[in-house]
Amino acid sequence: MKNILITGANGQLGNEMRLLSSENNQYNYFFTDVQELDICDEQAIQTFVTENQIDVIVNCAAYTAVDKAEDNADLCRKLNAVAPGYLAKAAESRGAAMIQVSTDYVFNGTNHIPYTEEEPTCPASVYGNTKLEGEQNVMSNCSKAIVIRTAWLYSTFGNNFVKTMIRLGKERESLGVVFDQIGTPTYARDLAKAIYAAINKGIVPGIYHFSDEGVCSWYDFTLAIHRIAGINTCKVSPLHTADYPAKAARPHYSVLDKTKIKKTFDIEIPHWEVSLQECINDIN
Repeated sequence: MKNILITGANGQLGNEMRLLSSENNQYNYFFTDVQELDICDEQAIQTFVTENQIDVIVNCAAYTAVDKAEDNADLCRKLNAVAPGYLAKAAESRGAAMIQVSTDYVFNGTNHIPYTEEEPTCPASVYGNTKLEGEQNVMSNCSKAIVIRTAWLYSTFGNNFVKTMIRLGKERESLGVVFDQIGTPTYARDLAKAIYAAINKGIVPGIYHFSDEGVCSWYDFTLAIHRIAGINTCKVSPLHTADYPAKAARPHYSVLDKTKIKKTFDIEIPHWEVSLQECINDIN
């Protein structure tokens, strides 16, 4: 029986991995967060991976506060770049596989067609730069490594855009949301299913892109959230990015091409509105 280590288990994706583990009960799981395993401690990782004979590491841990990262670059780099390298080295020492979760922020967002895995990276923020460095550390230190870039993640767990828009929609009469940033919302449960598909089918090393299907702006996304949640007392208006100042630069277009992951692991990906309905049903 394979032993699977899932780090960042208390986050959105980690919680979804835990939820779906009952459907993938052919494995023995170790769900850890910082209390159980500090991924910034190289020796602690090596000891844990060796003693528990880990066969697959899924790293769901990350520093994801994009704006705060601009002022906390050292901590962000430690979690997003250095720690994944430690995990990759520990995996390699055991001949284990590793799945590293990355982001659309490795691109600067100036494209107008979906990004493939071969597209040159060009991050425009501390967060994006540290996640790219994490990708490179994982791929160079583990021969059985997969990097999955994703975008606009939300779930029933923790704080995220969907929950925030539902709360604000109930509290306010009006709301302004950016309409000139285009991407694809991704239900963390769909990403978790894709990760399990990769483990079940067999690790094929490389970089992959995953989000739900379809394309929208944050403004469109908000309208859909309010419609599905039955919120009709809040007027949502479109804002330019320039009207909503933020410390970190956001990609204006970060739609990901999912052809490679669908073909390699034989997965079907739902449209983002279908998954949004499912998530909001669970939230309510």
